[in-house]
Amino acid sequence: MKAAAIEHFFATLQAANPHPETELQFTNVFELLAAVLLSAQATDVSVNKATRALFARAPTPEKMLALGVGQVEQHIKTIGLFRTKAKNLVATCQILVEQHGGRVPNTREALEALPGVGRKTANVVLNVAFGEPTMAVDTHIFRVGNRTGLAPGKNVVEVEQQLLKRIPKAYMVDAHHWLILHGRYICQARQPRCAACQVSAWCDFKPKTSTI
Repeated sequence: MKAAAIEHFFATLQAANPHPETELQFTNVFELLAAVLLSAQATDVSVNKATRALFARAPTPEKMLALGVGQVEQHIKTIGLFRTKAKNLVATCQILVEQHGGRVPNTREALEALPGVGRKTANVVLNVAFGEPTMAVDTHIFRVGNRTGLAPGKNVVEVEQQLLKRIPKAYMVDAHHWLILHGRYICQARQPRCAACQVSAWCDFKPKTSTI
């Protein structure tokens, strides 16, 4: 994708959805962190179903810690890797309480020091909770970045670096949400919905056409 097309690409996405938001459900920064931690290799829909009751009982690190690993497991057992995630979530709560006064830190270094929190999770929290211009590259954004020509890369770090370099500053804070939603609902993995795509005019991908 040529640099001149990127402005049109994001201006169009912005016009269609001026205030994009994550589809994970949360009411505070801790719940956001917990939801993103639980969302690895799981859909937002499945995470929301599991956290609805969990967050009702434990909306803070202190209350989550009081539940313990066993009870957390029971709440999230419908999510993949639930045992490991429950262990990491409770261990994260222990650190939040002991080292951060029960608050979620707002630095990458401190976030990535939490059990189960990698670069992608840290980027989501920094972006959504603290308004940082970060780019959390998941499977959707990796696919959109490569397929459209917006940010080609062999791995998530390369795609992230390309996106941070190429996306205009005016769109950076919301770009993460636009790209995820675009990949989830339009630029899908097996059958991209190019006919319904509002930004196809600036995309490098050319769908195959039938010769029959």
